[in-house]
Amino acid sequence: MTSTGGWTHRRSRPSLIRSKRPWSEGARVNSYRGTTTYQRIYSELVCAAEYRGLTTYQDLAVLMGLPLQGNLMGRRIGLILGEIVDDEVAAGRPMLSAVVVGTNGWPGAGFFSYGREKGRCSDGQSEGDFWAVEREAVYQAWKRPLPK
Repeated sequence: MTSTGGWTHRRSRPSLIRSKRPWSEGARVNSYRGTTTYQRIYSELVCAAEYRGLTTYQDLAVLMGLPLQGNLMGRRIGLILGEIVDDEVAAGRPMLSAVVVGTNGWPGAGFFSYGREKGRCSDGQSEGDFWAVEREAVYQAWKRPLPK
């Protein structure tokens, strides 16, 4: 407690106050499936694919209300992209996360390790070749129909 000008008040203990930020460490996330966040990220990826474009991890972080860098961002984006890719591959479509890149213009290490883990990246295939093939497959799967 402190005293200022006759007033006595308690100092709050920051360690006991829960942050209202959606990305606070106190909020544990196990799955995004079935949430509006999942739908928002899925829509962003599909839109990028339809226009044969790319989106960034930072764009996704903004949509999710996450910090634009750091371990928390990486874990949360890795979790949601993993779920989306699992669902896409189970539906017989390519890895939709092929349209997501970092500030260096390349997908993260998780993209390539998932491709190897699931047998989508063949032995001896370079990461660049794998990404190009998977990205083109995504563009083909999600291409916008042309008017007749």
